Amino acid sequence: MTMARTPVRGNAPDLGLRERKKIKTRMAIRAATYALIKEQGYDATTVEQIADRAEVSPSTVFRYFPTKEDIVLTDEYDPLIEDLMRERPAGEPVLESVRWAIRQALAMALADNPDYERDEMVLRARLAVEVPQVRSRMMESMSVTGRLLCRAIAQRTGRQEQDLEVRVYSMGLMGALLEAMIYWGEGGCREDLPDLIDRTLATFKDLPHRSP
Repeated sequence: MTMARTPVRGNAPDLGLRERKKIKTRMAIRAATYALIKEQGYDATTVEQIADRAEVSPSTVFRYFPTKEDIVLTDEYDPLIEDLMRERPAGEPVLESVRWAIRQALAMALADNPDYERDEMVLRARLAVEVPQVRSRMMESMSVTGRLLCRAIAQRTGRQEQDLEVRVYSMGLMGALLEAMIYWGEGGCREDLPDLIDRTLATFKDLPHRSP
């Protein structure tokens, strides 16, 4: 779970030609970036090389991704967490809804091409451990996702999005998930990621609904 971007899988036939072209360009840039990093390492990979491999201009790369770190950290399923939480029963504990939504988003990410998506997750986790600027940008990215989670949790608990308890709870969850990702990377990504997510969320108590 990192930075948000437009969901792609399952929706492409419903998109216009221009939007499909944008998606194709984004995917080409990301594929080129991951391939180059695997070949020569993160620091040696430049935006100019990425653009050349993806057959676009450097300005196009920056138009889609503000920084090189953003290319690595984009995650198209973060925006779905809020929608997934709305599908849960109204009386379900908030923490259980969060757990289900995160695991469902992860399953969707792996559904079409499990090996490719897992390779991306592994590389992302490894870079978060090894490259300080990637880890720093990941923290910023998860803060953005945390704001989406604030809104979803507020709706489920009858609280305000800006309530201190909602903000602390949401950002606490994001910080814990970031630490779980780094832990996963430090261990060579050998452990089961969904299991680590469950263990991470199990350290939290539920956030109760607001009293009438």
